[in-house]
Amino acid sequence: MAATGDAEETQLQEMEEEAGMENEMDSDEEEGLGIENSDDEIDDSSEDEKETEAEIQRLEEQLSINAFDYNCHVDLIKLLRQEGELPRLRKARQKMSELFPLTEEIWLDWLKDEIHLTEEEPNREKVYELFETAVKDYICPEIWLEYAQYSIGGMGLPGGMEKVRSIFERALTAVGLHMTKGATVWEAYREFENAILATVQPPPGSVPTCEQQELLNTQLERIHTLFRRQLSIPLMDMDGTYAEYEEWSDQGVSDTVSQKYKRALKQMEKSKPYEETLMIAEPPKLAEYQTYIDYEQKEGDPARIQIIFERALSENCLVPDMWAKYTKYLDRQLKIKDLVLSSHDRAVRNCSWTMGLWKNYLLALERHGADHHTISDVFEKALNAGFIQATDYVNIWEVYLDYLRRRVDFSKGESTLKLESSRELEELRAAFTRSLDYMKQDVEERFSESGDPSCTIMQVWAKIEALHCKNMQKARELWDSIMTKGNAKFANMWLEYYNLERSYGDALHCRKALHRAVQCTSDYPEHVCEVLLTFERVEGSLEDWDAAVQKTETRLNRVNEQRSKVTEKEAHVARQEEEKTEQRRRAKADKKNQKKGQKGSRPGDKRKAEDKNYEDEWGEESEQPPKRHRGESDQGFRGGGGGAGLIGTESGLFGRRAPPGRRQEPPGAKRGQQVAPATVWKTQEDDPELRKDDCSVFISNLAFTMDDPEKRLKKLFEPCGPVQSVRPVYAAKGFRGYCYVQFEGKASVLEALKMDRQEVEGRPMFVSPCVDKNKNPDFKVFKYNTNLEKHKIFISGLPFSCTKEQLEELCKDHGTIKDIRLVTNRSGKPKGLAYVEFGDEAQASQAVLKLDGTVLQEHTLSVAISNPPRRNTADKPGFSRPVGAMMPRSMVYGSRGKGRTQLSLLPRSLNRQTGSESKAENGTAPKPTGGASGDAGIEAQAKPLSNSDFAKMLFKK
Repeated sequence: MAATGDAEETQLQEMEEEAGMENEMDSDEEEGLGIENSDDEIDDSSEDEKETEAEIQRLEEQLSINAFDYNCHVDLIKLLRQEGELPRLRKARQKMSELFPLTEEIWLDWLKDEIHLTEEEPNREKVYELFETAVKDYICPEIWLEYAQYSIGGMGLPGGMEKVRSIFERALTAVGLHMTKGATVWEAYREFENAILATVQPPPGSVPTCEQQELLNTQLERIHTLFRRQLSIPLMDMDGTYAEYEEWSDQGVSDTVSQKYKRALKQMEKSKPYEETLMIAEPPKLAEYQTYIDYEQKEGDPARIQIIFERALSENCLVPDMWAKYTKYLDRQLKIKDLVLSSHDRAVRNCSWTMGLWKNYLLALERHGADHHTISDVFEKALNAGFIQATDYVNIWEVYLDYLRRRVDFSKGESTLKLESSRELEELRAAFTRSLDYMKQDVEERFSESGDPSCTIMQVWAKIEALHCKNMQKARELWDSIMTKGNAKFANMWLEYYNLERSYGDALHCRKALHRAVQCTSDYPEHVCEVLLTFERVEGSLEDWDAAVQKTETRLNRVNEQRSKVTEKEAHVARQEEEKTEQRRRAKADKKNQKKGQKGSRPGDKRKAEDKNYEDEWGEESEQPPKRHRGESDQGFRGGGGGAGLIGTESGLFGRRAPPGRRQEPPGAKRGQQVAPATVWKTQEDDPELRKDDCSVFISNLAFTMDDPEKRLKKLFEPCGPVQSVRPVYAAKGFRGYCYVQFEGKASVLEALKMDRQEVEGRPMFVSPCVDKNKNPDFKVFKYNTNLEKHKIFISGLPFSCTKEQLEELCKDHGTIKDIRLVTNRSGKPKGLAYVEFGDEAQASQAVLKLDGTVLQEHTLSVAISNPPRRNTADKPGFSRPVGAMMPRSMVYGSRGKGRTQLSLLPRSLNRQTGSESKAENGTAPKPTGGASGDAGIEAQAKPLSNSDFAKMLFKK
């Protein structure tokens, strides 16, 4: 023992010398880094201290209002630690620890601060108590290592060596099976024992005494045992431990150890895929942990199942389902009192709003024989936990009342008087009374409902009084109260009461209950009447039978009359609705006919309306193409084919020529400028053979007032590559805001597409590929995603003056910003909307939580995960169809369909022809008998019709 004492003193001296050297180095560094503060810096620091103190006071006031604000606790502790307010910091940490389990980071900061403050040995016990509290919150290898390292500093105290070894053994029990971090605890334990071994070895050349040799052999056996224990457990990188043991041991590795090592290595290889999946998975890793737990439960090792549950909960401490599964496993499999109860306690501290966890905690306390005071305290905490549903309070009261009922020994007394004097029974009755008051006052005030409309608690109380206490008078009083709470109209409630009287009461009260039920029941009166007649058939006299028959017949007749009246009333209401609908339909039809009559009396309106369409001013936001008029052909403009209107191709509506009687203005001509009568402008490169769509881009959303768009756009796109031609699209009033730019090579197109949404004359210029949608109907110009984007947030409510820089400044504190897009309309004016793309989903979710509801320039922002609506595909062009009846209705009349006052001016003869064309499109029209006649018919249909042609068709009838 003397040698042991010398070894301990030597080890303690070495540690003290190392600590002294570290303190000297720290002091030298502080002197070297010392900088003399100026007066300005002192003033700035004092202002910062005032702001910090004000923030600390605000957080303390907020916690006085809501003590369960977790983030507020964390912010307060952080500020107090920065300011060095150690007494207030300790108090704040203690308050938070009483309400919540603390995370690993908070515990390590707290422990290091306390270790620094209590360097004297008499205060070491306080730090030990703090460590004991820390290791109970979560399974954390780092905290256990810190605990063991701190205990090594107390080896010089009485029993210090045994305490260190005890802490290491507890650490191995708690986290030694941790697949990835458990090896660090084993290695620290071995290093400690190796340090002790170095102190007990005799000096070189000396002969050890028997006592020294025995002490040396004992220490060597400790290290051998640690190696053997570690090699029998599946841990990551255990092959390195095996190699280290081979090198350290003079006797080599025994066969028994090798077999255990191989078995553990095989088990580690099975678990390695699950560990690798956890390493690459993103938080919260719930699915990965659940898969790992299922695998370990199939393997059936309780210790490994427990450690994987603890690892999952350390990263998902706010998931009630995970806590419920863990506590359920402990209750049914391990059944170790301390482990089960501590896990239930941690569960309710983390997820205090979950009634199911409190319910399981109360049952576990009763199951493991906890004292009445402890169970009552836990129940009171549950009532103050803040459940989210009124029914949760009903359920937690039921659990507690069941526990109190089981405490009462109803069989110990032979007479009712002894039961009446039972203290447990009185406590049970007081709890029932308190539960009813609590539901009526607290729960109804908070949720506007009691949560127990069927009065389940009162029904249970009545059964207990009738069955165990033989007190039917109290049971009847309770049932009278139940019926007065709106339950008298339900047949099932009356039948419950009847069954109670039938089991524990008498026939007189059964008859009274059934008669009242017949009188009051409104949902199933026939069933109650049948029960009454059955009862009288078995129990009653003739007079009772006659009275029951008369009562049931009267009641059923009244019920049938009421049902008939209700049916008639519903039929009358339905008829009134039908009449109102018919009146509205007739009024609408009369109004429509009246408008048609007014339109027919004004034959010149059609021509005036057509002329007016040409005289309207072009608005800046106008997107509708010019109307195509009767008798108008497409031969005046070669780029305007007969296909439907398309964006991104020259064969669309925007390629048609100007209306008849109006000359198109040449490029560069201003509005109102005189143009030579003989000059009719055509687009450059009208020959389709000279156009190359794969070398062209389609430009849109340009300003109608742009001067000389051909020259301007050619200069704008020259940096992208050699420009072969620029083909602006003109309408009756001038430039239409669209054009085509054709390059000499395909590589220039890619560079041009990068200029999409570049601002030109205050408007975003849209650049898209030149694609014929008749050949590529599925082509989409819209380049943004229309699905859920978890890494991107959508912000609405922004001020119109908000810039990208301001938005980046607002969002940069919540993660890495990859892109910001402010949404504008076609004129370049902001809409108050924006999309911000973050580095990952977690950052985007954090930004939503922090930014939603914030105020920017007196505008309240709404922030959510980006989930754009799908683009409307109803108007997407399909196959090429001739203009007329074969086009969809919306395409004939424009994007808004036919207006209310727009009449169909197409002759009936043409209507019949369009009907046949529609059938032909659907595949029901008869095929032509001869090829020549069929070709001629097609040519006739394709040929434009003049006014005389229309007249001939009208007069054919």
